[in-house]
Amino acid sequence: MALLTDKVFCQKTSQAIGECVTNNRNSRKEKESEWLTLSLNNIVQEVYLQDAVQTGYDDELHKSPRKGPMSRKERESEVVLHPTPNSPKSAELHKMVVSKNSTDQDLKIKLAVRMDKPQNMKHCGYLWTIGKNVWKRWKKRFFVLVQVSQYTFAMCSYREKKAEPQELLQLDGYTVDYTDPQPGLEGGRSFFNAVKEGDTVIFASDDEQDRILWVQAMYRATGQSHKPIPPTQVQKLNAKGGNVPQLDAPISQFYADRAQKHGMDEFISANPCMFDHATLFETLQRLTLDHRLNDSYSCLGWFSPGQVFVLDEYCARYGTRGCHRHLCYLNDLLERAENGAMIDPTLLHYSFAFCASHVHGNRPDGIGTVTVEEKERFEEIKERLRILLENQITHFRYCFPFGRPEGALKATLSLLERVLMKDIVTPVPQEEVKVVIRKCLEKAALVNYTRLSEYAQIEGKNREMYEHPVFCLASQVMDLTIHNQKDPENVGQIVTPAKKLEDTIRLAELVIEVLQQNEEHHAEAFAWWSDLMVEHAETFLSLFAVDMDAALETQAPDTWDSFPLFQLLNDFLRSEYNLLNGKFHKHLQDVFAPLVVRYVDLMESSIAQSIHRGFDRESWEPVKSLTSNLPNVNLPNVNLPKVPNLPVNLPQMPSFSASSWIANIYDADNGSGTSEDLFWKLDALQTFIRDLHWPEEEFAKHLEQRLKLMSSDMIESCVKRTRVAFEAKLQKTSRSTDFRVPQSICTMFNVMVDAKTQSTKLCSMEVGQERQYHSKIDELIEETVKEMITLMVAKFVTILEGVLSKLSRYDEGTLFSSFLSFTVKAASKYVDVPKPGMDLADAYVTFVRQSQDILRDKVNEEMYIERLFDQWYTSSMNVICTWLTDRMDLQLHIYQLKILIRLVKKAYRDFRLQGVLDSTLNSKTYETIRNRLTVEEATASVSEGGGLQGITMKDSDEEDEDED
Repeated sequence: MALLTDKVFCQKTSQAIGECVTNNRNSRKEKESEWLTLSLNNIVQEVYLQDAVQTGYDDELHKSPRKGPMSRKERESEVVLHPTPNSPKSAELHKMVVSKNSTDQDLKIKLAVRMDKPQNMKHCGYLWTIGKNVWKRWKKRFFVLVQVSQYTFAMCSYREKKAEPQELLQLDGYTVDYTDPQPGLEGGRSFFNAVKEGDTVIFASDDEQDRILWVQAMYRATGQSHKPIPPTQVQKLNAKGGNVPQLDAPISQFYADRAQKHGMDEFISANPCMFDHATLFETLQRLTLDHRLNDSYSCLGWFSPGQVFVLDEYCARYGTRGCHRHLCYLNDLLERAENGAMIDPTLLHYSFAFCASHVHGNRPDGIGTVTVEEKERFEEIKERLRILLENQITHFRYCFPFGRPEGALKATLSLLERVLMKDIVTPVPQEEVKVVIRKCLEKAALVNYTRLSEYAQIEGKNREMYEHPVFCLASQVMDLTIHNQKDPENVGQIVTPAKKLEDTIRLAELVIEVLQQNEEHHAEAFAWWSDLMVEHAETFLSLFAVDMDAALETQAPDTWDSFPLFQLLNDFLRSEYNLLNGKFHKHLQDVFAPLVVRYVDLMESSIAQSIHRGFDRESWEPVKSLTSNLPNVNLPNVNLPKVPNLPVNLPQMPSFSASSWIANIYDADNGSGTSEDLFWKLDALQTFIRDLHWPEEEFAKHLEQRLKLMSSDMIESCVKRTRVAFEAKLQKTSRSTDFRVPQSICTMFNVMVDAKTQSTKLCSMEVGQERQYHSKIDELIEETVKEMITLMVAKFVTILEGVLSKLSRYDEGTLFSSFLSFTVKAASKYVDVPKPGMDLADAYVTFVRQSQDILRDKVNEEMYIERLFDQWYTSSMNVICTWLTDRMDLQLHIYQLKILIRLVKKAYRDFRLQGVLDSTLNSKTYETIRNRLTVEEATASVSEGGGLQGITMKDSDEEDEDED
């Protein structure tokens, strides 16, 4: 056989014939009642071969040489097709009719023929048929099942190339079914018929599958109630044992063989009254339930509607008692539930209520009977059901995880209440139900905590419920070695207290998570028993208290790593209204209250020690400068207790020798390292105690009061030590105009500033009488600042008095003044003698200006600077005025006059620029000084020929610029 491949196909055909799609559709009639739109036309496909090369080979398959071009007849081949709407739609090989002179006599072409199916055509194909009124001859015809209207169908036979049916049969009233082969009819292998009163039409197809399709199509068209069942081909060997199958065995023989094969013929022929249908129904229902529970979708024990129909039909047909039915159903459901299957409690409730109505004789219809066996079985099932329900309530977290199925737990509680009823009418007392549920929840607490402990890998096999009378477990402190055989690598290793505490904190997190899940997913179901859920939570926490106490007992004294455990539990208990200040919460407070008191005691002692040692070695460098030169600073090492690492991100309490944290907190120059360390420790301690959120109000108030009092005492000590250091520092400084305000002096002022700021936060309370601590420390700080300003001004006045004492040498009538005047007059006759300059005035002015700038730049409190400058200016003017008053009867020397004018004018201008008020600047003292110097200036201008060389008390901008 020569099969044209794609390559040869392209060379030999006039067009690419890879797939030919033929749609043979006739135009529709104008009337909507047209029966058929398909004609049996032949499709003729002609293929014309074309020379690819004039000389050469005919094709690539045979490589036969050619002598010249082919004729038209030689090139012509054709294939004839008879397509129907049922023809295969995939491409198939068809044998072609070729010319006699063609070299390829076995030529095939691959074609795909598709024919559109009219909407009113339901099925079509070739059938053998014979009838009484139509198709009276046994003959093979092409039939089309046509839908004439919505409920009218017809079988129509057609001839080739004819659009109109030759004969037709309307199917109204006919019944179609499979039938045995008819003797005397040759042709066709699979028979079926259409029967109507007075008429029978026999059809036959060439294969079984075609017969099934025709019967199904005609069954839908006739609308008959009987559904034909297709028999399978029954093969039988002949009597001699040959291998030739009899494919056309009678259909009755087929049904008989199938019944015999499955063993049903005995039941079919048996008397139904001879069977125990109650037992058979129980088996049937059990197998049906097994099949239903194996469904991929969760059915929760409910039968499907089809299964319920079969079971109802069986009960109605064979008289199975309803009470027996539901007792068997309850028994089967209980067996599955006891084995771990999820059964809907509502379904159990329905069946139990039905059986109870029979047993107690309270049927709604007033008719109810029960046998002794059923009543005894009901009591047995009732007890099993009660045990099952109590077990499910005990394991409610695992039987109903996350509250699923929704409403199942609530239905279980309702069913338990129904089971506890003595009869169907009298309700059970609520106290009795409450006792049962309380017992279940107490067991549930133990079950939940046992599983949780195993999950968290907490050691200790026997745990004792904290002060609970229901469970009396032997209390045992957790061993210090690992005995878990599941982890052989760690067996025998020592469990450190830190590891135990870490495990306890992890267990506490899980405990909180379990209680939160219970509240979120199960509290609604226990809404009527909310007090029992609170008891369950307390019991659950009391079991945890045993492990918690054992872990805390192993901790070393004066360690604070357990505070995170308290804060974790306390924060949760504070948010739960029912557990706040409950049994476990009070136990937690009793355990941690001594630790908190001990921690505060140690911190108070440590802070007091750091103040004492710190101020003894304080360099009074500002914090910023101190931290930038840490390698060169030798500070004492003070071992301080560590602030516990709480989840609130509270920084650890640093040792006093490592103040690197201060540079990150304070960017500007502030107080000394000791003061800032003190304020930070006090604030950290109060923050730590405040973040504990102690639940007992009285103890929390006591802690707050103690910390405020402690802060007040510590700040008071800091202020007093600073005051002493300030006075000592000033006494060691120079008294000349070379004096500059040291950085340490400014730092001490800043300590006062910080002390005042921190006292507002650290020493004040909302309670009225405790505010005395705040007011007392404020008064102390104010008094100390006043004293420091007074000492500072006294220092400045001392320097000014030194300058004035130098001017006193030029007083009129003194030996030095007479000697200086005689020497100058005598020497001036021969040479130009230089007169005393303004160096003294310039030195003092420079001292004043630089001191003002240092104070303005280094001291952080503007109010203190203003007060200092006011007192400085006033004291300076008073000193000058007193000095002039002492020389009221003397005329000032020209040098004294120049120096005083320069000092007074520069002091006035400089202090005005620093913000001193005009009322202070233009005081009576200043006016007195100004008037005296003005008079002395006029006198000097008359007595001295050269005058004051441009120095005058008159305000002149040019004079100020020249002097500057």
